[in-house]
Amino acid sequence: MVSVSSIGHRVAPIVFEDLHFARRPYNPWLAYGQSKTANVLFAVEFNRRFGPAGVHAYAVHPGAIPTELNRHLSAEDLAAVERHTPGGKLETKSVAAGAATAVYAATAPELEGQGGVYLEDCHVAEVSDAKAANEGVKFYAVDPVLAQRLWHISEELVGEHFAPN
Repeated sequence: MVSVSSIGHRVAPIVFEDLHFARRPYNPWLAYGQSKTANVLFAVEFNRRFGPAGVHAYAVHPGAIPTELNRHLSAEDLAAVERHTPGGKLETKSVAAGAATAVYAATAPELEGQGGVYLEDCHVAEVSDAKAANEGVKFYAVDPVLAQRLWHISEELVGEHFAPN
């Protein structure tokens, strides 16, 4: 299973006490970061639950790809992204290069049995909490305790329980 995340996870951890911004001002960048952190945590917990049965999960950062997904961003939004990018310049990839890490996650034999990890540029990313880093995965995004907590909250929200057969 491949979950598309983003380096945007580095912007925000999950705020369990206010998942839906009900008690704090809505910030689209924090919401995006929190959602991308959730995608990584989902892969971590999915792998813990289903990995023993041979079904593994990977979270991938495809890179910055100039696609139509950006059509709703203003010039100010794009400038803000660049300001928060180490070096001040967002490096973009082609669509094919962006897809490469997801394809790698789904097919690479060297990843067999090694799920619940975050991949970037066709390799398993190192855990890095360095503020200025433009690569790596934050510790909070791969924390198994937080992953299990988010899984349980998600089950409550959708009214279903998901367990291996």
